[in-house]
Amino acid sequence: MATTALTAPRGDALGRRLCQLAVGLWLYGSSIALMLRASLGGSPWDVFHQGLSRHLGMGVGVWVTVVGALVLLLWIPLRQRPGVGTVANVLVLGVALDTTLSLVPPQHALALRVPLLAAGVLLNGLASGLYIGARLGPGPRDGLMTGLHRRTGRSIRLIRTLIELTVLTAGVVLGGTVGVGTVAYALAIGPLVQFFLRWCTVPGGPGSDGH
Repeated sequence: MATTALTAPRGDALGRRLCQLAVGLWLYGSSIALMLRASLGGSPWDVFHQGLSRHLGMGVGVWVTVVGALVLLLWIPLRQRPGVGTVANVLVLGVALDTTLSLVPPQHALALRVPLLAAGVLLNGLASGLYIGARLGPGPRDGLMTGLHRRTGRSIRLIRTLIELTVLTAGVVLGGTVGVGTVAYALAIGPLVQFFLRWCTVPGGPGSDGH
């Protein structure tokens, strides 16, 4: 999988790609907030971020930013090079998440939490299609995955699974919420991203992958 330089790539579609990246990242952060407000469990990384927030203080969005930056440091020994989208990922997701949390109050009725979870997962798929489709660099966490794949020769599937299980376990220990939403996300996000990428991928430019 190709990685990109920190400078923005040139091309006629650059304006569209930057706009699509910004919208996708903001919606991604918002989708995480919706799943958190559903309180039915989120993705492994979000369980980890939530656990850090509950155990150590500070908002979940702050931990999304901090963890993203720390993971980005792990790229150095892996010789991964960040793209514009990589840096934007670290800067935007946490802000979007905390902003949405401030606008959407906690929900207690299951009749509201289930649709909130469904909306969050669906929006996450759309957001992933938008910012991955912008092709401006992988997110820190997926860049770690691809970097480990290149250095170790192990399969992407194995490395991704080990990373997800590690952060999920850490999140549970720290008090993050695991539930039906975690399972729903795991089953739905792949097909959703694949579907939306068909419509959102901008032709040309360097390839990229996930958050």
